[in-house]
Amino acid sequence: MNKKWILGLLIIFGFSLFSGCKSDDGGGQNVDDPTADNKRTLGTSSNEILAEGDYSRLVIELVYPPTFRPTESALIDFRNFIEERVFKSGGIVFVETVIDPPQDTSFTLEEIRAIEEENRTEYNSGSDLAIYIFFANENSSNDGQNSVTLGTAYRNTSIVIYESTLKAITQENPGLLPTLEAVTLNHEFGHLLGLTNILGDDIHTEHEDPNQGKHCMVEECLMYFDATAVTSSMIEQLAGRSANPELDPLCIADLQAKGGR
Repeated sequence: MNKKWILGLLIIFGFSLFSGCKSDDGGGQNVDDPTADNKRTLGTSSNEILAEGDYSRLVIELVYPPTFRPTESALIDFRNFIEERVFKSGGIVFVETVIDPPQDTSFTLEEIRAIEEENRTEYNSGSDLAIYIFFANENSSNDGQNSVTLGTAYRNTSIVIYESTLKAITQENPGLLPTLEAVTLNHEFGHLLGLTNILGDDIHTEHEDPNQGKHCMVEECLMYFDATAVTSSMIEQLAGRSANPELDPLCIADLQAKGGR
């Protein structure tokens, strides 16, 4: 990949409140569907994920085609990020599911949902709350000539990480792949936790970016998003950091108000 092309990217950390059908937005779920609790609106499970409550264990299903498994280093960082913020006496369990590569040149969000329907095996059950993360073998259909999407949180317990895009961006600097994976995973998981002000009614100190809604205005925060800041130097900034971006105190206060650490 041409380095100048990399530096010209508008890199998008995504989230989605859009729903193609009622069963995805919690407004018209089939009450007979045993998986309905995992098909609600983004942000509505934040307390369930963070607090002990009815669920004492998180089961995180990592779904990927062969060769698209995230790096072990990124998964360790991701686990540490979760453990630092949630109360789960039963711990956190990673379940890995290898699937045949979905055949497409890029994925719409509707296709991402369909892949989940076909391949997800872990759903809320008993004291287990299940999270689904798909590491896609192709890019997002929303990508343009000067923009790419790294990941999207699109349901209350569902995330897609565009692993093929992460690999493409870091192909000239493969040592940066674990960092970019970890930052993307942690950021999208933050959206599952309701950051920042995902539902519009749970912010405790005014720190939502007025120009980039549902993201934090604090520049050093993991949940920060500013197209101008990342257009020219995101790769260099990540490569030059001694540690990955973390949540700022305002975002942490929001999570603590929801029952987290």
